Amino acid sequence: MSLFTTEDVAALETRSGSCLCGEVRFIVSGPLPHADACHCVACRKQSGHFWVSSDVPRGSLQLLSEATLKWFHSSEKVRRGFCERCGSSLFWDALGREKIAIALGAIDGATHSALALHIFVAEKGDYYTLCDGLTQHA
Repeated sequence: MSLFTTEDVAALETRSGSCLCGEVRFIVSGPLPHADACHCVACRKQSGHFWVSSDVPRGSLQLLSEATLKWFHSSEKVRRGFCERCGSSLFWDALGREKIAIALGAIDGATHSALALHIFVAEKGDYYTLCDGLTQHA
């Protein structure tokens, strides 16, 4: 018999996050699913390297402060959230999807997640090698 309700467990798994300057702050309730690393040209240009994120249900993300949060529509179906003050890349949002991707580097402290796979490796930069043994999708 458990002493905790589902809501209690979710509360224990709440993580905070922010941009570099702290003007955009958020919390994520529940566990962070395993992450993927995207090596596509757009993600590399946006982040300066490859983009590592975890897809969470929209309802589990709560913005605490968002005055400097801006969205760049990188295509008709995708927008990317960033802080206009410090430039931190924070979110990848495919419009109409039930989940939103959160940059794992924006999480305060431990994520308790793990990288599970690499995507768009055919577009990866030539200056690094993938040798972690994880699944790779071209």
